[in-house]
Formats: sequence, structure tokens, C-alpha cells
Amino acid sequence: MNDHAEWAVEARGLRKTFGGNTAVDGVDLNVRAGTIYGVLGPNGAGKTTTIRMLATLLRPDAGSARIFGYDVTKESQIVRQLIGVTGQYASVDESLSATENLVIFARLLGLGRAESKHKAAELLEEFGLTEAAKRPLKQFSGGMRRRLDLAASLIAQPPLIFLDEPTTGLDPRTRAQMWETIRRLVKTGSTVLLTTQYLDEADQLADRIAVIDRGHVVAEGTVNELKASVGNSSLHLKVQDAADIPGARHIVEQVLKVRSSVSAEAGVITAPMAEADLVTDLLTALRGGGIRLAEISVQKPTLDEVFLTITGNEGKAAPANNGAAKQAEEAAV
Repeated sequence: MNDHAEWAVEARGLRKTFGGNTAVDGVDLNVRAGTIYGVLGPNGAGKTTTIRMLATLLRPDAGSARIFGYDVTKESQIVRQLIGVTGQYASVDESLSATENLVIFARLLGLGRAESKHKAAELLEEFGLTEAAKRPLKQFSGGMRRRLDLAASLIAQPPLIFLDEPTTGLDPRTRAQMWETIRRLVKTGSTVLLTTQYLDEADQLADRIAVIDRGHVVAEGTVNELKASVGNSSLHLKVQDAADIPGARHIVEQVLKVRSSVSAEAGVITAPMAEADLVTDLLTALRGGGIRLAEISVQKPTLDEVFLTITGNEGKAAPANNGAAKQAEEAAV
């Protein structure tokens, strides 16, 4: 048993430069085995370059990385047996069917003819592609191709799977299907390292998240830890009678010892909530003041707010292949 089996990925000071552009500048990552780890950042932040170094596709200029304890540079052959990588369409021939493509991949990995056919059928069922199994790939939609790509990367059932923006450009229904598949992979023993530009994807899937911006890890932690890092939860109150808003605000500020704000459009009082225990006191005080509530809720900061605060970038997908470092990287591969 490898002494590093607890950690699927251990990276220290990873650095990669293309020409005069530094794509990755001292990235550290620790990914625990059996988890989904999200790498979040805007396009051109260095996510894909980091993945390619970890997957032995690019040699780091500096730093080190281990996959289940094996050095990605010195023991690359062993590392490649432990990983699956998606990010490009899985196809040998556009005129071949999905089944034929998967069988070819399986045969290339050393599986026998019967085992290859069985594995192909099993994966097509898993990814909801059985009905399209005999159709040539050129007739597949983008979502179907992405699912086939993920299926091909799982033929060898690797313990670590790199998913580089696996749902970019997919419709909401197909994205949800991919999310469910990714969750099932971890339940059956795999570790997933996922890069994404989608905040909701990281929020939905990742056990821990690293936020990368301009080649640096600028924040790391669980979703809740990242949200807590930019502020407390907030209390939202709506009173039944708008005339009670001034009195309600006074009580909120007196009991919670904070400043509050009011949304003029909705008539909702919002206040930061550092101590959850004080909410009981607040409700008692409001009732004592004869103020009746229509709604009450507690909301944590959104991951969008975290992203904006940490990076100063808008949390939304950017056009593909943006940035000089990204272009230089692709030219180098």
C-alpha cells in the first residue's frame, strides 16, 4: 500500500511559462482521495495548464507534483496508469459508431474483444447513450459527444479522473446528467479533479475548491469556508405592515447590535448575523413590539460574491481560448 494513498494529488510550487507569459506561478494543491476537488477560475487563469502538468502532458518548469505518491515527472508511466483525462472529444473516426469507438479504445488499453464489447455496452448504458450506440459520431450532439468523452476516459476505471471544464456549453438538462454521473464516479471509488468556470457547478459538486487567478491559488477551502471568508450570513425579514418597517429596523439594530438596510422595492430588512443565538431574542422582541412578520430567512453569501471578492472577476463563463498564455500553451502541446 502506497504511503501517500490518502492523497490523490500533492502539488508544490508548480510553475509553467510559455514564452514571456507565466500561465501557472507557484500553485499548491492537496486533493484527498475519494473526493471531488474543484479548481475554479476565469478563462486564462491557469486551470488547464495545471491539469496538464498533473496529468504528465506538460513538464513543469519548477515545483513538484505527486499522484498517489508517484512523481509526475520521474514516474510518469506509473502516473498515467492511475489517471483518466477528459477535455477533448473521444473519437477515432467520425464515421464509426459510439460502440465501435469505445471498443477501439478498450482494445488499445489491452482488453480482449469480448471484454471490450461488454465494457462499451456497459458505459453507453451508464451515460444514457444506448439508443445512439450504432449511430456515427458525426451525428452526435455536443452533449452526447461530451458524455462519450467521459465514458472513454473511464474504460480503464482509473482511480483519479481529471475533468477539464466537462460541461462548458451544455444545456441545463445535460449538465445535470453529467453532475449526477460525476457524483456516481466518486461513490464507486474514484477521485475527481474538476476545473470549471461555473460557480454553481463548483457549489454543487466540490468537497473543496481552489480558486485560481492569474496563475496563483488565491483561496482554498470548502464552499462554506470560502463563503465565510467574505462575510457572515445575513438575516432577511419582511413585515406584514410596511408602516412597521422603521420600528422593526430599530429593534433589529438594537438586538443584533448591527446596522441594517431596507430594500425599498420589496420592503425587506436585511442585517448581518454574526450570532445565530440572537435570532430567538430578536423574534421575541419583535413580538413584544407588536410587529408581525410575513417572511424570515437566513442566507449565506453566494459563491458569486466569493468569486467577485477574491478575484475581482465576474463569475461567468468566458469565451474559449482567451488569453496569450492559453494560446501559447495550446501551441506547445
